[in-house]
This record gives sequence, structure tokens and C-alpha cells, in this order.
Amino acid sequence: MKLLRYGNAGQEKPGLLDENRNIRDLSHIISDISGNTLTTQGILDLQELSIDDLPIIDGVAQKDVRLGPCVGHVGKFICVGLNYSDHAAESGMEIPPEPTLFNKWTSAITGPDDDVQIPRGATKTDWEVELGIVIGEGGRYIDEENAMVHVAGFCVINDISEREFQLERSGTWDKGKGCDTFGPIGPWMVTKDEVGNYENLKIWLEVDGHRYQDGNTSTMVYKVPHIVAYCSQFMSLQPGDIISTGTPPGVGLGLTPPKYLKGGEVMKLGIEGLGTQTQNVLSDKTQ
Repeated sequence: MKLLRYGNAGQEKPGLLDENRNIRDLSHIISDISGNTLTTQGILDLQELSIDDLPIIDGVAQKDVRLGPCVGHVGKFICVGLNYSDHAAESGMEIPPEPTLFNKWTSAITGPDDDVQIPRGATKTDWEVELGIVIGEGGRYIDEENAMVHVAGFCVINDISEREFQLERSGTWDKGKGCDTFGPIGPWMVTKDEVGNYENLKIWLEVDGHRYQDGNTSTMVYKVPHIVAYCSQFMSLQPGDIISTGTPPGVGLGLTPPKYLKGGEVMKLGIEGLGTQTQNVLSDKTQ
């Protein structure tokens, strides 16, 4: 099942994408794709619906109809750094002995095709396509062997990063990761039963038609169950929390010479079976 949120920013309604790529409205059944809707029971309740009886929304998703972030009211937006060995190498950093965790502020979250705004004074804005985990069942001190019970599904994330803010301005990575518009999520959350082998998905990103990232989730250092269990040792996880799992090589920082977004570019990215995103990049002069 592909769950989504459609409509104007801040006014999104819950829906799902059917087999013919029609948007089916869920707003008369649930209030949003968030919280208890994403628990095991919440997903089962939606899967028992007769999809043919749900209203069809006019227009094509991501063409005539804007899609918002596929999860609403996100409580925590947790990220894992340096989780692909070849990305760590291109960044000139060692593979960490434990997952490296940082936060993106929830105010960074936008729809999958919304504009990306380079922050004022930024000089090194970069791209990172990532597999996102959506938490369904909350928990604390989760065992790795039971971790997937707590996962509702997966989505595409662009972990946009301002490298100067992140690496050169002292302090933690967070200040370069959580700028407004730096967290496009979606186009939809695909429930885990439909994703199949999440440890072997093609993952890619292009800027102006040039493919810079072309990887596979099979090369993740720390796998999804380990990440979920690990995060839960330091915080309680709640339904609707999102964990972004790291990026494959091909980011601007790792190129020779490095290449960064200046404004005017178009990013397109996707993950096998999870959909695509397209974002126009706006320069800081538009603020």
C-alpha cells in the first residue's frame, strides 16, 4: 500500500495510490497519515478497505496534484551519517564503529517536489538521496531481532546539507542539516509488506540530468533492523517518527573538485519501488 498526503502546503489530506496510479481519498476515514494510523493495527485497518469504493481525486499525482510530505506531524527526524562505506571514503572519513546519529529539524520537512531554498549566506549546499524508515509501533530498548515489527514502511528522502554550516562552523552537524526545505519526504510511504527486500534497492540522484549518485541499499554498513534498535537505546521511538539511513557515494562534497548547488538547478532522485522526487533549487538571492 502506498500512502500519501495531497493538496496545498499545510492543508494536505490523506490518501493512497491505487494500482492504476489514481489518488484515492481517505479523509472521510482517517484524519491524516500520522501517529496511530501508522501502527500495525492502523495499517491493517486501511488494508481491509475496499479500494474501489474510495473516491478518486481528479488529476495525476506529482503532475496535476501536489503531494505533501508523505507523513504528517512528524515527531522526530533522525538521521544516520556515513552509513555507506564508499560514501565515507569519498568524504575522507572513517566508517564509525557505531551509527552516527544527528537530527534534521521537523521544520525542514517539505513535499517531494517542493522547491529547495539555499539558505542565506550558504556556499556549499549539497544533495543526498536516502532510504527513509517510518516508525509504526513505538518502543524503547528494542531488540534487533524484533525491530521490523516497529517499522510501518519506507520512503524516499533528500537529506540536503549545507556543508560549510555542517563541517566548518563548529558544533554538531545539525546546523547544516535542518535548514528550511532541507527535508523533502515522499512521494508516498510504501508499507513494508509491499517493499520487498529493502536491503537490495537501487537508489539514485541526478542534478540537471547528470546522474551523480547511483547506488544500492545493499552497501549500507548498518542495516535497517540494527538502526531501529540502536536509535531506541537512546530515545523512545513513536509512531510517525522518521529515520533517514545514509547516502551512497556521489555527493557534491566527494567530487573532484567539489560541486555544490548554487540555484537554478533541478534535482531528480528516487529509490526502486518507492517513487521519485523532483526539486527546483532556488538561490539565496530569492529570499
